[in-house]
Amino acid sequence: MNESKICATCGTKYPVKYLGNSCLICEDDRQYVPLDGQKWTSSVEIIQKHAVKIKKLKANLFELVVDPVFAIGQRAILVVSQSGNILWDCIPLLDKKTVAFINEKGGLQAITISHPHYYSNMKDWAETFDCPIFLPNSEQDFIVNPSDKIQFWKDDLVDFWDGIQLIRIGGHFPGSSVLLLPNTNRKRIVLCGDTFNLSLSMKHFSVMYSYPNRIPLLIKEIDEIKKKMQHIDFDEIYGFWPYQNLLNKPKKILMESLERYK
Repeated sequence: MNESKICATCGTKYPVKYLGNSCLICEDDRQYVPLDGQKWTSSVEIIQKHAVKIKKLKANLFELVVDPVFAIGQRAILVVSQSGNILWDCIPLLDKKTVAFINEKGGLQAITISHPHYYSNMKDWAETFDCPIFLPNSEQDFIVNPSDKIQFWKDDLVDFWDGIQLIRIGGHFPGSSVLLLPNTNRKRIVLCGDTFNLSLSMKHFSVMYSYPNRIPLLIKEIDEIKKKMQHIDFDEIYGFWPYQNLLNKPKKILMESLERYK
């Protein structure tokens, strides 16, 4: 049986019929092809060497990561909500244990993804849980494995249910987004992927056109991001790597970080 190719650098899954020799995601200057060339793997190989590690972040938030780290190493976050669960971002492995865990929590009502580097094997996830994938229309050219589960959104906001909102922020990609959630304690929670990248010191955020290639954004784009984030109140933020949980004055730190761009 033919096996789909998966890019070993970014984790994007291509259809079986794909005959190309390069990853369209990594060829873009926001990502990269390794100096020793394009490498491919498969779902069979990944599941032999890796597993999905699940960690509880809050009563309604669960982190899913591929262990040991594979490709970019991003996490997905399962948002458990009364009217339907949402998967934020995608990881390139879906095993039986993970399917069982999510089904125990009520399955998935939707998948939302911050930007194309995490499109990953989203088609597998959507078909397994029979749910739509919400993607911005601005990034259609980065979909390498089309699916009838994809629903494109055109405006700057998608209202889901239970107060959950998907908001276009821009920057890294035109459609780079955050997921805004209610917080039972105080204000709200932001899931940001790498729309914002939290430093190891936990004291600064960066926003770049390309993180791996260190390509900055235009100042006018930073200004637009500042305007959008000024109107969003939140007291917790969760980024794309497991250490990126900022629960102390995240908005203050984000806005001060954006002010440094002049």
